[in-house]
Amino acid sequence: MIQTRGLRFAYPGHAPLRFHDVVVSQGGVLLLRGASGSGKSTWLALAAGLLTPEAGEVVVAEQSVGVLPSGQRDRWRAQHVGFLPQKLHLSSALSVYDNLALAYFAAGVRVDKEAIRRALTVLDLTELAGRRPYQLSGGQAQRVALARAVLLQPRVLLVDEPTASLDDAACHAALALLTQAAQASGATLVIATHDARVRQALPQAQELPFEPLGHGAHA
Repeated sequence: MIQTRGLRFAYPGHAPLRFHDVVVSQGGVLLLRGASGSGKSTWLALAAGLLTPEAGEVVVAEQSVGVLPSGQRDRWRAQHVGFLPQKLHLSSALSVYDNLALAYFAAGVRVDKEAIRRALTVLDLTELAGRRPYQLSGGQAQRVALARAVLLQPRVLLVDEPTASLDDAACHAALALLTQAAQASGATLVIATHDARVRQALPQAQELPFEPLGHGAHA
């Protein structure tokens, strides 16, 4: 479940962004639709607890995110939120396998080798487990980041422009992976996108035409 109320955020030197109130039930799918620069990425970062709102409240998986101290918030995010940003943030010093194992270290829980093996198999990454991210294609790296995001069966899955640079076949494959992963764990799925193909592929999704209630849009 995700709920926001009176949410406002300001980047230094920019006018504040004020956002529509949002309610998404557990297991629901929400599309944040809007042009680049309309604030979709900022909203996702607020929902993930990566940014702290200037005003308002963000409740994710029954947790009011803003009241958590920084270190505790990081641990909570690792345990309950799968976040797939536009920039994948895979560690170039680690293999594909160890990038997945990193999700367990961040959450402070024991590494589940069998779960990693299953994720590698399902996403057709088994033969790439020993490679470094710089040895992967863009699509392969995206699958690794997706595997890491869903590995701990998060209650919420936040995804930023997952199809922006993909052709039609890869677009549908990526969306299938996301929806299957969310359904498998009953996760709430939020996708920020300006790609009309996402709307066509997910006709059941709740949709929020994304224009912040203020000026100074960013990211």
